[in-house]
Amino acid sequence: MKKIIALVLAMVMVLSFAACGSSEGNENAGDYSVAMVTDYGDITDQSFNQTTYEACKEFCEAEGINFNYFKPASDSDEDRIGQIENAIDQGFNVIVLPGFAFANAIIATADNYPEVKFVALDVAEFDLTSGGWTIPENVYSAVYQEEISGYFAGYAAVKLGYTKLGYCGGMAVPAVLRFGYGFLQGADAAAAETGADVSVVWGYANQFYGDADVTAVMDTWYGEGTEIIFACGGGVFTSVAEAAAKVNGKVIGVDVDQANVIDPLYGEGMTVTSAMKGLAPTVKTVLAQILAGEFKGGVVENLGLVSENPEENYVQLPSSTQWSDDFTEEDYKALVAAIFNGEIVVSNNIDITPAENVTVISVNDLGNIK
Repeated sequence: MKKIIALVLAMVMVLSFAACGSSEGNENAGDYSVAMVTDYGDITDQSFNQTTYEACKEFCEAEGINFNYFKPASDSDEDRIGQIENAIDQGFNVIVLPGFAFANAIIATADNYPEVKFVALDVAEFDLTSGGWTIPENVYSAVYQEEISGYFAGYAAVKLGYTKLGYCGGMAVPAVLRFGYGFLQGADAAAAETGADVSVVWGYANQFYGDADVTAVMDTWYGEGTEIIFACGGGVFTSVAEAAAKVNGKVIGVDVDQANVIDPLYGEGMTVTSAMKGLAPTVKTVLAQILAGEFKGGVVENLGLVSENPEENYVQLPSSTQWSDDFTEEDYKALVAAIFNGEIVVSNNIDITPAENVTVISVNDLGNIK
């Protein structure tokens, strides 16, 4: 019996040692627990929240880091603050916050928890500091040069032969404006090159989800001849795609490659391209920096082109783009290189009207459609 007990104890010690030393992840992984808080959507929104959630989950699983997400009960600063504090109370010391709506919640909580690292996506420096707040060393935010990926999408649409364009933004917040104004500039440049007669109908759903009212407006747009609509506002794509499916219309996605979401549900080939930004690469890069002790706190980093190679950039078109002889993947690479090298300059000025972004195309600005 003593020999059996001794053997069992020895096996337990071996297994314990193996469990402690067998991880192939970063040696600092055990020091961190990562929580993501959703803004006012859910991790199934097939856009911003879902992409961020999946990137966090994939990274943490690979590194053996504890991860969970928290969803506020409502779209309010109070509930967002409550879920951030709830996560911290449960021991999470890295908080990932996707979306501009977190600005006030970060200001309200970050100074109170200096040992916690806050990773924000799309929270602009102005939103954090306009009231006199100084960004502390435990806060990092990434914003994106959406105007560049919007430019890619608008340029591609016209080069691919579409001349009756639509733009349905979510709400007129800075990121949505940059996407849209870049879209106009790209379409305008392509129209100038090709001599095409291009028009754009422009409006905001005044929300980041689709519903019957928005779908009805999109039905009207497509019914009046619009060929392709840039659905630039999270879940707004559902209304655009529902309307497009009735008339074999086309859609441009946003944030991620939405062909993977839109086409299986609404019709194969519906999504011509998507104006993407690198949410997942950002999350994984910053989390890796935290593990390596290289967290870049106290800054808002503006991410865009870092290479002539499209795949290395934080703003891009997806490989699923419906290339043609009139706009090939090589043409796209040349466009990326021209912007990266400064031969083409895309303005990020959002203090102007949509029509002030163009020179040869026409814009019918409807403002808020709801």
